[in-house]
Amino acid sequence: MPLPPLPLEAIAIGVHVDDWRGAVAAAGDALERSGATAPEYTKRMIAVIEEFGAYVVIAPGLALAHARPGPDVHTEGLSIVTLADPVAFGHPHNDPVSVVLGLAVTSSDEHVLLVAELANVFNDAHVIPSLAAATDADAIRALLGVPTATEEPS
Repeated sequence: MPLPPLPLEAIAIGVHVDDWRGAVAAAGDALERSGATAPEYTKRMIAVIEEFGAYVVIAPGLALAHARPGPDVHTEGLSIVTLADPVAFGHPHNDPVSVVLGLAVTSSDEHVLLVAELANVFNDAHVIPSLAAATDADAIRALLGVPTATEEPS
């Protein structure tokens, strides 16, 4: 399953936040701007981390913010936020985080498939620091191998 398109509205570069909640909220706001989710989804992403901890920090410098499928997910979506200054999520090995991906899915099966696809992208150790340093949406899309909303997947 290819990653979903990454429209410009789903990308935020050099965002200033105070803490991990702000970082997750920025990823949720980007999902909402892209039309993938309603505002309640962002609250659920934060609640998941409050309940289960920083397991969303899946690699050094990278968090994959998400919540279970629900009525606040309109369509599958991906967002990416790069942070002006890294923030701690409380992970013992992978903090601080400089890149936050937001993921919204409409089914548990989609979740498994999209996480597997993202894992393939991040097998390249250079992707996370390159994303953190990216200065435009096209560079981010190229690193993730995703089309814009108007492009066909390759």
